[in-house]
Amino acid sequence: MDIWHGIWLGFGIAFRPENIVFAAVGALAGTLIGVLPGIGPMTGVALLIPISYGLDPTSALIMMAGIYYGAMYGGSTTSILLNIPGESSSVMTCLDGYPLAQQGRAGPALAIAAIGSFWAGTLSVVGLMFVGPFIARLALLFGPAEYFSLMLFALTAVAGFSSGSPLKALIAMVFGLMISTVGEDLQSGTARFTFDNPKLLDGIEFLIVALGLFAVAEVIASLQEEEISGLGALKKIGRVWPTRDDLRASFGAMNRGGLVGFLMGALPGGGAIISSFLAYDLEKRVSRHPERFGHGAIEGVAAPEAANNAASIGALTHLLSLGIPGSGTTAIMLGAFIMFGLRPGPLLFRDHPDVVWALVASMYFGNLILLLLNLPLVGLFARVTLVPRNLLLPMVLAFSALGVYTVNGNVQDIILMALLGLVGYYFRKVNIPLAPIVLSVVLGQLMEQAMRQAMTIANGNPGVFITSPISGTLLLLAVLSLLVPLFRRRRAGSGSTAA
Repeated sequence: MDIWHGIWLGFGIAFRPENIVFAAVGALAGTLIGVLPGIGPMTGVALLIPISYGLDPTSALIMMAGIYYGAMYGGSTTSILLNIPGESSSVMTCLDGYPLAQQGRAGPALAIAAIGSFWAGTLSVVGLMFVGPFIARLALLFGPAEYFSLMLFALTAVAGFSSGSPLKALIAMVFGLMISTVGEDLQSGTARFTFDNPKLLDGIEFLIVALGLFAVAEVIASLQEEEISGLGALKKIGRVWPTRDDLRASFGAMNRGGLVGFLMGALPGGGAIISSFLAYDLEKRVSRHPERFGHGAIEGVAAPEAANNAASIGALTHLLSLGIPGSGTTAIMLGAFIMFGLRPGPLLFRDHPDVVWALVASMYFGNLILLLLNLPLVGLFARVTLVPRNLLLPMVLAFSALGVYTVNGNVQDIILMALLGLVGYYFRKVNIPLAPIVLSVVLGQLMEQAMRQAMTIANGNPGVFITSPISGTLLLLAVLSLLVPLFRRRRAGSGSTAA
């Protein structure tokens, strides 16, 4: 009865006209922020904090939450249309979204991304209300050893992304880990692989890697295509709305992706990036036609888009229940809570139920507003694919360079992006997958830090990773994720030989 009373209280506050306006403004601003590479929800929420002075705390927090999950959707637009991940968690959407756009199916891909984000986001809000406290208690069981094993499992699972050689996927993974080691050593502060360049002491930003491997490499590859000589459009836009077959194929992917996203978002350090990778991998494994992934499978858009939106709401579980931010954006929101004199945690539900339940209730119609805002614009977005390539390719490079430069204001980052673009182009030529590189760069430092913390706590005993039931189970899954693809390929090879 307390939960239902809180929901009733929350809807009463969230449906006030001013709060509906703030939710709509947040969702629209978040979508635009997600479209622009390099900004992201964390920067968007941080920029909003000075503006929120003098606002009602509930209204300000509703707008910040709208920016958060709005940006999760907005990143899919450029991923599908231009192969540029507008948000880091949208990298996986590029793998099938862009091939769909090249096939003239940008409209259905954008519509499925919007519907998947809405559906998974709505289900995640239900989970936040009823399952959130349990997830929060489960997350408390994770220590450094468990987080290391979780991230190792996430890395080994990327072997399933590639329809080619698992060895090439491992090569890509190691290359990403090498990039993640550039900078200062986490414990000693010693410079590693910086070549005496002080600008590399902070490491190589994720955005540089993502835009270099995807956007710049795509431009280089496009210059070789015959269409560029005629300066023609990419493809004619076909049907804008998804077919029944598209919806039928995507429904299961939305549910599975939403579940993975919510569970991973509720784990500190999990977040939208890992959840989108795992959701894509899961969908490929359960599919009857995994060979379609990477070539325009609509499920390959639905699963990661559902996962990253669900993860943004799952990350609020820790913030509201324990006062522990589950992502960089929720860390900014924690500062906003404190600025308004509110302390997230168990006592927040008791002392300020109006704020908590209004924020939760606003997410219901916030996701609906996001859907209503973006579905009518699908046709407009899809028309970007009709821009002639002699105009489109320079725009892609310009937006990529601008997005990278705005992070640190460093021209060297643009040079690094260009070099990584050449590497990405070469990897594409030799069929080395790019997705494992991106995930390795994201998780490299986090995994190293968790490993060192676990070893320090255990006085250097590596057995700590096995004696923990959770860590041991995750390590076993990591080993299986490497062995199963090899076993399948060997079995398929023996079958073809016998035939």
